Amino acid sequence: MKKIIIGDHIVKSFGEGDEQHNVLDGVSVEINEGEFVAVMGPSGSGKSTLMFALSGMDSVNGGKVIFDERDLSTVGENELSDLRRTKMGFVFQQPTMLKSLNILDNIILPSMRDNRKNVAKISEKARALMKRVDIAELEKRDITQVSGGQLQRAGICRALLSNPKIIFGDEPTGALNSKSAQEIMDIFSEINADGTAIMLVTHDAKIAARTERIMFMLDGKIVSELKLPRFDGTDMDGRVEKVTAKMWEIGI
Repeated sequence: MKKIIIGDHIVKSFGEGDEQHNVLDGVSVEINEGEFVAVMGPSGSGKSTLMFALSGMDSVNGGKVIFDERDLSTVGENELSDLRRTKMGFVFQQPTMLKSLNILDNIILPSMRDNRKNVAKISEKARALMKRVDIAELEKRDITQVSGGQLQRAGICRALLSNPKIIFGDEPTGALNSKSAQEIMDIFSEINADGTAIMLVTHDAKIAARTERIMFMLDGKIVSELKLPRFDGTDMDGRVEKVTAKMWEIGI
């Protein structure tokens, strides 16, 4: 299976001199096309920093990141921005959207940079995505007129609009109630089944248990991994038990 991301001994430091601290301390990781991965660890373990490094949102101080066979350290900032916009999708805990735009316009806004002449085509695709995630009737609403779960669905639509090779999610269910969180995970599972790789940063064992490979971080290092079969809607309790047992084993 083709590797979409290779992180080779990544180092990310903050501070200077005696106060310098390696948030990522020589992390090596690979993610394959179509893989569904979670990263877990306590606050400060480096899990979000790892996601930012692998996606090129943050530069690294050592090692290298290869995305789709390209060394991100050799890519200029404008080209890197284009790469993130066209080949990566991002879903965060709190979707960043403009209050002055309705839901549909917020979804299509990032894609307009490359497709100003194809507004109708982009809007048609966005509406199809909105229908897929069950928010088709919300396109004209302001972002203050929808629930957190609905807003997160809109964020997923925006992330999918460019047909990305991978979606990065940083605590994408962290602000949602348990029902909405599981509905969002159902959507991620469908997206992944269609072939899109997904990497989620989460502290929630129930969320991680829906993925197929979980990387556990402590003190800037990946200290363990857990592989699970593809989730088929059954034995959720058993999957969560395996995740929590591993967390207990390594002290998370």
